[in-house]
Amino acid sequence: MKLTSLCVYCGSSTGSDPFFMEAGDAFGRRMAQADVELIYGGGGIGVMGAVARAVLAEGGRVTGIIPKFLTEVEVEFKEVSELIVTDSMHARKQKMFERSQAFVALPGGIGTIEETIEMLTWAQLGRHSNPIIIANLKGFWDPMIELLDHIIKAGFARSDIRRIYSVVDKIEDIIPRIEASL
Repeated sequence: MKLTSLCVYCGSSTGSDPFFMEAGDAFGRRMAQADVELIYGGGGIGVMGAVARAVLAEGGRVTGIIPKFLTEVEVEFKEVSELIVTDSMHARKQKMFERSQAFVALPGGIGTIEETIEMLTWAQLGRHSNPIIIANLKGFWDPMIELLDHIIKAGFARSDIRRIYSVVDKIEDIIPRIEASL
């Protein structure tokens, strides 16, 4: 099966290391070159804005999904191919889920963590079997990966939860890893 749509969770901030903005740009370009539509949170700032702009710069398709209350906070990106404004965060996440074949966590903050953990939870509960990729660029997600291992060791999750996500260290490994698991 060919990958055609990918949900990317990432920061609405730039972060303190310019590498993360560069990685967002590089990944967006790779998505467009692979003809993969970006499904994302609809903001035009931070890493998420870098990904969206890069997809568009390469002629790709971008669907932004943003709750109404965030249209001013995250500075909605009106240049996207399609902008969907929802009534709530829950509706936003559901719509992102429905439109995506896979999920990627690039560096980001609490919102990125929350969205990624929700997809992990839904997979654990059998609500989906879509690939989930943690892009551990420069070891950014090491603490979360360690926490997941700690949860297993402490007996709060079975070790087979590791099968519901993959960890990659380089942008160029994300799409091939997803395609290998579709």
